[in-house]
Amino acid sequence: MSPALPVALSCGEPAGVGPELALRAWEALRDRVPFFLIGDAGHLGQGAPHVRIADPGEAPAAMARGLPVLHRDFGPPVTPGQPQAAHAQPVIDAIAEGVALVMAGRARALCTAPIHKQALAEGAGFAYPGHTEYLAALAGVRRVVMMLAAPALRVVPVTIHMALAEVTGALTPALLEETLRITHDGLRRRFGLSAPRIAVAGLNPHAGEGGRMGREEITTLAPVLDRLRAEGFDITGPLSADTMFHPAARTRYDVAVCMYHDQALIPIKTLDFDRGVNVTLGLPFLRTSPDHGTAFDIAGQGLANPASLIAALEMAGAAAPPAS
Repeated sequence: MSPALPVALSCGEPAGVGPELALRAWEALRDRVPFFLIGDAGHLGQGAPHVRIADPGEAPAAMARGLPVLHRDFGPPVTPGQPQAAHAQPVIDAIAEGVALVMAGRARALCTAPIHKQALAEGAGFAYPGHTEYLAALAGVRRVVMMLAAPALRVVPVTIHMALAEVTGALTPALLEETLRITHDGLRRRFGLSAPRIAVAGLNPHAGEGGRMGREEITTLAPVLDRLRAEGFDITGPLSADTMFHPAARTRYDVAVCMYHDQALIPIKTLDFDRGVNVTLGLPFLRTSPDHGTAFDIAGQGLANPASLIAALEMAGAAAPPAS
């Protein structure tokens, strides 16, 4: 598989900031990361520098002339900030095509521009909670793991979108072990870390303080960590979350595995709000995406910050390809 193999970028919701950010990303990466957009070239705007390609293999050479676009006709023209039902199925199809291209070895990785789940559900009966679940279904994978990554920090939440009151019940030894194994394997396969250093946060303040502020660290977390350490995993924890994210602490691990959503996302968004990348581990290929939504309120106004999409494409372009 050629190092120049391009990254596939699915268009996401065309009424959002995706089209303008794709162009901004091309401007920034044209000499460094070959990629191509799967979507309607007409959504880029009149006069936008782009090159229609018939095959992903044409993208690296086309990058010098404009944003390479694997053009697909979405029908009605786009109106920034106003999603249309007619665009819903083509958006879904663009994601599926991106997955097919990566799994066929014709693209290096998949980067996904933000979708609007309500628009897809109302326009095309999209039944998945989001991008990630759809990608897992397309790839035939039962469980995947969300990792947020920035230059200063990588974090993985074990439980994600649920009320804090539900976390204790959802946090089982099996879920924790599966998350750790997928994280370990993903960092080895896609990020070139032969022996990933994993720091695991406790659930309770001060990691339970020996059972005085909760016993989940003793009953749920520690047995899993001990078992994986016995297999050769480089794992520390359970650690007190309030001392895990200062600069010196971050030098001691490659990823922090946290017990719930905010425990993971607050530190990374505080450290680097604009360049955070959403990475899906556990797929048979690497998927990245910018850590923001469709931003309908500023779509088409040239106000959107391209930093997260640029970082997502850079990470996809640098990662090991699916064959590794």
